[in-house]
Amino acid sequence: MHRHPLVRLAWCLLGACVGIALALSLVGPPHASFVLASLGGTTVFLFGLTRAPAAQLRAVLGGHLGGAVIGIACAQFLGSSLLAYALAVSLSLGFMLATRTVHPPAGANPVIMVYAHAHWWALLNPVLLGVGCLVGVAVVWSRLYPGLAHYPVSPLEPSPPSLNWGGWR
Repeated sequence: MHRHPLVRLAWCLLGACVGIALALSLVGPPHASFVLASLGGTTVFLFGLTRAPAAQLRAVLGGHLGGAVIGIACAQFLGSSLLAYALAVSLSLGFMLATRTVHPPAGANPVIMVYAHAHWWALLNPVLLGVGCLVGVAVVWSRLYPGLAHYPVSPLEPSPPSLNWGGWR
């Protein structure tokens, strides 16, 4: 019964529900919309694409924290100007590609940080707290169901796996 695809799907969906609910409840209502975009995307990776390089710890933590740091720095120096948004996103992409910590949902963090005029404490709450909740639930949840890949599958796997940025041949 536990190997049936619909049962596994239901388990993954329930885990995603528990993970995002815990993250948003601990981050708190003032921050809920603040992190909803990036944490929602991360939930999809952790519970739906568990084996993907972009779902591994290196990419999740590096992408979220790196993008948030860059977004906060741009907001601090450039305010909420168009330049701040554009520079924050492009520098975050450059950071994630150079460090091989690409996690697509974390691409929302620089925009969120500039929009919210975030300060450095935002790295702890909501970013690290929210991501930590999701990762913690994914680690436990993946071990409760027989035969599921245990998260993280390959914690330090680089994302992208090669330096083939932009799809060069």
